[in-house]
Amino acid sequence: MAIIGTGDMVYYCLEAAKKLKEARIECSVVDMHTIKPLDEDIVFNLASSTRGIITVEDHQIKNGQGSAVSDFVCESCPTFVKRIGLKNTFAESGEYELLLKKYEMDVNNIVEAAKNLL
Repeated sequence: MAIIGTGDMVYYCLEAAKKLKEARIECSVVDMHTIKPLDEDIVFNLASSTRGIITVEDHQIKNGQGSAVSDFVCESCPTFVKRIGLKNTFAESGEYELLLKKYEMDVNNIVEAAKNLL
């Protein structure tokens, strides 16, 4: 299992990895600090050595990091990809942690996505 995060979401990916480790699920966390150009070598290595990839971003999943990873994986090394982020909606303003929970982007949702992917 691999989790690729960007920006602030890398912290939540690391917290999710800790919870997964407690559940005896090993995963790698990658800070994908740039989306374009995509680090294809890292994505290829993850796709070819894990049972799935979760991408986590704090913005729209359409045409973002998740799409870039999915497009590359589809053409080079097919594996399961789950995208976590805003799902084609306008976000509200408010406390960051509450918004992450509302839009299913918090640590618990990352953990559940990993378990479901396995």
